Amino acid sequence: GKGYEVFVSEDLVHWEQKPKCFTDRRGGAWAPDVFHHKNGDGKFYLYYTLNRRGGGKQIGVAVADGPLGPFQDRTNLVDRSIDAHLFRDDDGALYLYYTEIEGGFKIKVQRMADPLTMKGEPVEVIRPTVDWERKKGSVTEGPSMLKHKGLYYLMYSGSGADGPDYAIGNATGKSPLGPFTKYANNPIAKRGNGVFGPGHHSVVTGPDGMLWMVYHQQNSEEVACKRFLAIVPLCFDEHEVIH
Repeated sequence: GKGYEVFVSEDLVHWEQKPKCFTDRRGGAWAPDVFHHKNGDGKFYLYYTLNRRGGGKQIGVAVADGPLGPFQDRTNLVDRSIDAHLFRDDDGALYLYYTEIEGGFKIKVQRMADPLTMKGEPVEVIRPTVDWERKKGSVTEGPSMLKHKGLYYLMYSGSGADGPDYAIGNATGKSPLGPFTKYANNPIAKRGNGVFGPGHHSVVTGPDGMLWMVYHQQNSEEVACKRFLAIVPLCFDEHEVIH
């Protein structure tokens, strides 16, 4: 489409649709990620993926005073890439994770001087290397960073997003720049028990501190069938493994 819808809920069960928060005539809008710079200027930053002139995809950023928008486009950040996610570390440092699609679906991380400005060069942190990431294409995408007890969990999706074997894995590291070690028992969310193709998630913290994973999945095992959003609680076991 040419923009993003917004839905609001007080209980994560009943949802109210609001007007579009961002529109762009270039089209091909997908994979939005919103960052609240609450320890900075207080604004909301929408990292979007859109069609780029000449073909392919690009990542840009738009800004608003609130989560409902309207978001105003500010700048293009990365060409031939998708699936941006901004992470703020405990020391205030900002890191942009995204998927570079040219030459393969590789996940990179880019230091940010502020939510609009890159600094330095990007670092590759994840690429497809194991069987579950290669069931439909050779893909690692949809990065999302989660820090827990000083350890960095780079969560991501693998295989093709339009197939039932799309799944979620994670890799851990001691720095937001890596290196990251993939969890041996990946994927942590996969097809089974009526679930098909769970992937490209975000993790949000509820008012009570509980973690929730929001993701999309398919309504059948057919390729390129309808997808819908789902939400499940996320926790860590006694070995600090995500469940």
